[in-house]
Amino acid sequence: MRAARLDQVCADAVGVARGAITEVDPSDIGDHVEAVAEGDRVVTHFFESHLAGYKGWRWAVTVTRVPRSRHVTVCETVLLPGPDAMLAPAWLPWNERVQAGDLGVGDLMPTAPDDDRLAPGYVLSDDAAVEESSWELGLGRPRVMSLEGRMETAQRWYDGDAGPEAPISTAAPRNARCGTCGFYLPLAGAMRSMFGVCGNLYAPDDAKAVSADHGCGAHSEALLGTSEQPVEELPTVYDDSEVEAVAVSRAHGSVEAGEPAEPYGHS
Repeated sequence: MRAARLDQVCADAVGVARGAITEVDPSDIGDHVEAVAEGDRVVTHFFESHLAGYKGWRWAVTVTRVPRSRHVTVCETVLLPGPDAMLAPAWLPWNERVQAGDLGVGDLMPTAPDDDRLAPGYVLSDDAAVEESSWELGLGRPRVMSLEGRMETAQRWYDGDAGPEAPISTAAPRNARCGTCGFYLPLAGAMRSMFGVCGNLYAPDDAKAVSADHGCGAHSEALLGTSEQPVEELPTVYDDSEVEAVAVSRAHGSVEAGEPAEPYGHS
């Protein structure tokens, strides 16, 4: 597709284009910036904007003419952001803007029917816990977490405050891991091998899901796992002034003779 050629008659109609901007005071219209060819005999003129709060924006006026005519007419005028204009962030749907913890008391957040994190309760899966709920005739949940939903949740928990790299976990003793703690309540199903719920009233993660290799200072075996400091052995000291010289007997039955001594008190 060939590029549009700049029509010189339309390009020279700067005054016509400027006069078409009637929505604001003339002082809010700055210098002419450029003329851009939009099509055959169609040109857009750009002017600087001096409107308060619109720094970097430009007035755009599109003009055209009919073939073999030098009379230029105005198509439209509009205020457009320039290359250096300050713009609001790109719009995102509400379900992409919501972050963890945004849901408050009384708020409702409906789940889309095609949410990839969920699957119908009657669909067979690789999770034994899901299979149990699938056949609860009339009592099972309509939808359960799919494999993709569980993997996404596991990764989010593991990378967050419930994982091994959380500050409280890295500061805990190396052997104080949740998987070996008596207060650790493993989850059911496929998540059992990696996550459980803390049941220690005094732990900062009480009633929260934590990874098996998470840890804190409230481990149930924290005291039992500590090693005692070795006691330094002091050298034996003898007081020669209190030593009494004793004659050693080599008679039969003595220690030196290597034979058992007679019972004490035997005459």
